[in-house]
Formats: sequence, C-alpha cells, structure tokens
Amino acid sequence: MIELPKRDESIASDLLINLSCLIDKPTGISNYALSLLPHLRSLHPILLISSPISGYTCLPIPPKLTPEAGIQGRLRRLYWVQFKLPKLFKQLKAKLIFSPLPEAPIATGSRFIVTIHDLIPLRFPKRFGPRTLYYRHWAPWVLHQAEHIICNSQSTANDLVDYFGIKAYKISPIPLAFDSACFRPDLSKASTDTPYFLYIGHSEPYKNLPRLIQGFSEIYQKCTHQLWIAGTPERRYTSKLQAQIQALGIEERVKFLDYVPYDKLPILIAQATALVFPSLWEGFGLPVLEAMACGTPVITSNLASLPEVAGEAAILINPYNAAEIADAMNLIAQDGELRSQLRQAGFARVKQFSWQKTGQATVEVLQRFM
Repeated sequence: MIELPKRDESIASDLLINLSCLIDKPTGISNYALSLLPHLRSLHPILLISSPISGYTCLPIPPKLTPEAGIQGRLRRLYWVQFKLPKLFKQLKAKLIFSPLPEAPIATGSRFIVTIHDLIPLRFPKRFGPRTLYYRHWAPWVLHQAEHIICNSQSTANDLVDYFGIKAYKISPIPLAFDSACFRPDLSKASTDTPYFLYIGHSEPYKNLPRLIQGFSEIYQKCTHQLWIAGTPERRYTSKLQAQIQALGIEERVKFLDYVPYDKLPILIAQATALVFPSLWEGFGLPVLEAMACGTPVITSNLASLPEVAGEAAILINPYNAAEIADAMNLIAQDGELRSQLRQAGFARVKQFSWQKTGQATVEVLQRFM
C-alpha cells in the first residue's frame, strides 16, 4: 500500500489515472494511454504508474502487474485494482478514476470511467483464456457500475449494447489517432530493393493470418513480392503459421520480423507496397491509419470498425475469402495508378483524425463527471 505523507496537500487531484496496464514494449492499449496523456494534462491528474513519467504528478505502484509477468501478472493487477486502488481513491479524496481499459474497483464506492477497446474475447472466446473469463464474468460488473464508458468506434459501442445491455447514452465512441510526427507523408518517398506486403500485429486466430498466407501463396508466381509479418511471435500460433508456409512452399518469401520498436515502424510501413490487415474483427485498427498517414496503400476487412477507419481510402475485402485477399494484393502489385490513387485518398482520410481531437473529446467526457 502506498502511504502518503500526512498533511501533504501538494499530492492531491480530482482525477486519478490508472496506468497499471503499461507494458515495456508498448502496443495497443499502452500506446493509447501514452498518446492520450499529454492532452489530459489540463486536468492535473495523478498518474498511478510503476515507472514515473516526467512532468506529471506520479505515485508509484507495484511492478509486474501486466501480462508480461504471465497469468500471475494479470492476477496481481486484478487484486491491486480491486483492493488497493479504492483505498488510494479515498486517501487522495479524488472524485474520479480513469482507466484506459475496462478495469476498475467494483462495489467500493469508487467513481470511475473506463475505456473498452473491443469485445474480441467474447466474439472469439477461448474456453479457459483469462481475457475471455474476465470479459464474461467480471467486465460486466465494471461496465454497469462505470459512470461512463469510452470506446474507439461505433462498432464497439454497438457491441456494448448487444452483449451487455449498456444504454447507448452511457457510451461515447471516440476514435483513436496517429502520431503525425512519426507517421507522415514524406516517408512515402522511401524505397527498398525488395518489394513486400506488410502485416502488423500479433498472430491470434482472429487476426486471420492463415487466410493472408493462403492469399499470398495464390499470387506467389505472379509477382516478386515478399510477405513480411511484424509482431511478437506467439508460441501457440506462430509455429502453425510457419508449418502452413512450408506446406505451401513459399518460405523463401515470407519473413517474420518479431516485435518492431515504435521508432522503426514508420519507415517499415512507408517502404511497403501495401499494408494488408485482413482481421476478422477490430475495435479500431490503428495500423490502417498509420499506413495511410505514411502514404502506403491499405487492404483491410469490410467488417467491424475497419470501414469506419478506412472510409473509401482502402480496398475493403471479405476477410473470410482468401481469394479476395489474393486479388487485392495482385491488383495493388500490378497497378501503379491504383497505388497512387489510394495514397492520395489515404492522405485526405487521415486529416480527420488527430490525438488533439481524441484528447479533447476525452477531456470533455471526464470533466462531465468530475
């Protein structure tokens, strides 16, 4: 338990931000939280975080509360959120907790707002998966007791209504954004001797990599492109993908890149012929936005939030149809005019998104309940 200095009025805020979920190699939720923080500074929050961030009032929390520490990390965070966080809330006399994922102390009198990014653990459940169990048995309590819920897309807002019976007025869809200083148009001039299609993300089944690989095998003889798969390998799935690649005889032109540091992503994306992101479901789909910002054509799914993000600036395919994925890749590989059209459409599309807009909309929601 964090003991605050007695009579120290300098450590006080109406808003606590729970950053117990941050991981050492930021992806997804961690990138969302870190990108949002500068725009929440005007609320003078206290950050509950294991490693302090300069320029903010921070209070230390225990380390190893994330999935990087395995199932024990998840369980330690659940315990900390439920039993330690409400004590801090009362001790600091705060008015509101903001959590960038659907975790908060229930039945403790703590007032909170959470962000939920998707309901993939319920759409694609794993029988004994910790996230599926959490979303099935604990998240409903959190969501119903929340003062308000933020999500990334109208698609996820609809899921909240359908799966949990949350009232629509209690939900604010606020789109994500991209780092315009990193993902920018001038990178599109980058070139490489090896043309490649790029996928970014992990390899769980709903990401649909087997159909992407099957689609690539169908154009293998029609072009000289490679397929590059960027993301931390996952023992349960990556080996199956590698076996599929070998069975198809395309291992010479499929490359697994492992985790790509954030500062290396823009040039990797900019040099690709296209980002291929055929996920079966997404709460938002940030790589689509980042690719368009770099001038890289995008092939993505016609399901869930992805059409909300891509608009008419990408080729939308049925992700359950490997032949459609193949046709789209072949079309982009062969048609330079189409690539140019998609590049310009992408530049226009991303102007609708910014962290300033996302941050301001989030601030407005938080202020309503402080």
